[in-house]
Amino acid sequence: MDQTEAPLLDALADYHRSERYGFTPPGHRQGRGTDERALAVLGKDPFRDDVLASSGLDDRMSRGGFLSRAEELMADAVGADSAFFSTCGSSLSVKAAMMAVAGGHSGGLLLSRDSHKSVVAGLILSGVQPRWITPQWDAERHFSHPPSPEQVAAAWEKYPDASGALVVSPSPYGTCADLAGIAEVCHARGKPLIVDEAWGAHLPFHEGLPTWAMDAGADVCVVSVHKMGAGFEQGSVFHLQGDLVDPVRLSKCADLLMTTSPNVMVYAALDAWRRQMVERGHDLLGAALELAADVRRQIEQIPDVAVLDSELLGHQASHDLDRLQVLMDVADTGTSGYQGADWMREHCMLDLGMADHRRMLATMSFADDPHTTERLLDALTAWRQAAREFDPPPAIHLPSPSELQLETVMMPRDAFFGDTEMVPATHAAGRIAAEQITPYPPGIPAVVPGEELSEAVIDYLRSGAAAGMNLPDASDSEAQQFRVVA
Repeated sequence: MDQTEAPLLDALADYHRSERYGFTPPGHRQGRGTDERALAVLGKDPFRDDVLASSGLDDRMSRGGFLSRAEELMADAVGADSAFFSTCGSSLSVKAAMMAVAGGHSGGLLLSRDSHKSVVAGLILSGVQPRWITPQWDAERHFSHPPSPEQVAAAWEKYPDASGALVVSPSPYGTCADLAGIAEVCHARGKPLIVDEAWGAHLPFHEGLPTWAMDAGADVCVVSVHKMGAGFEQGSVFHLQGDLVDPVRLSKCADLLMTTSPNVMVYAALDAWRRQMVERGHDLLGAALELAADVRRQIEQIPDVAVLDSELLGHQASHDLDRLQVLMDVADTGTSGYQGADWMREHCMLDLGMADHRRMLATMSFADDPHTTERLLDALTAWRQAAREFDPPPAIHLPSPSELQLETVMMPRDAFFGDTEMVPATHAAGRIAAEQITPYPPGIPAVVPGEELSEAVIDYLRSGAAAGMNLPDASDSEAQQFRVVA
């Protein structure tokens, strides 16, 4: 295929040149009706590009025309059988994949317990029974690693009727599973493997990065192009290969969840990014990896700050690591990652990818350069100096791995949609959660609807919220009350 094409981007350019006008949504009419105060901030160009996909471009923007061509080019670029664009993020894409594989089946779906909250949302919407795979756990660092092939095999022995398996790789920290080994385990049973690879859109385009899911043998792979690529927020693609997942069923499941008014700008940016990666991605990512290696070396010179690398790899740990994710352990500074991230946001106008009780993460991309990384290094150096005067962080009651693993006693869908009540934290232990509670970032639920709450997890969430942990989806973000099954 001619990878120099960008059919969606070209169609939008043709739309502008033709000076088309439509008596159709959107009502702002290419910005004519937009409030001037909005235009002063946003500019007029986004409104010029905000056109109705189905009629604004002669129906050719819909599937069967320009969009189908762009999806075929994307699949060809990365070696998948097919690709499907989503303007509702990988949150939609992963739900569609779950429904396509396990929807309507009683055996459930094998899921790594470090799955993103969108996976839990998929369980609630679909009624699929979760069959949890316990992740590998570093108790010393209070850090979870993706499950190993052996753990996935053990889960299959326990739940042989499950419809398939879903694992997350890379994690938000850049740690990666042995996907080839896991795919082999699943395929030996004739079952498909879904990979939530939201953080791995860039992986197919440089050999210095971890193996991407399709090359490792996964059947469905979901990627968020806005995370490590150059798409708009909400731009997502899922890729499909092999014959274990019906492409028509997958497309129809996506259509159930997809908006009927997709944003053409998101589509066009996906198309443009694919062409950019095919033409220049290897060089761009190679330069980014070299820059990241230099940044990692310089951060190591900051007193009491450790850049995690080999510590994350090996037996009972992760299989590989995306080194564009610069994960720093700050425990030896006597401060928390929450304190460091908050200080740099306030004093340096610099935002980090995420922080927790002992870590901070800087996510680098091919868009970074020596100027942006110098700003990061200066901010980290200034924070380290200022941190000598910080008050000790509030203590977080960290549960052991066994305590963190709650027991599922009710289907997530039934717990979420059933009768519920709010109870104080002091009376919540032993009750069945009716909501998910997700420290964010990274967005991995500590509590899933249908799980029995424990004292250890309740104390963890209460103390974490007091120390700066963000719980955006909890009914009570301070974790003083919990929503439970009535």
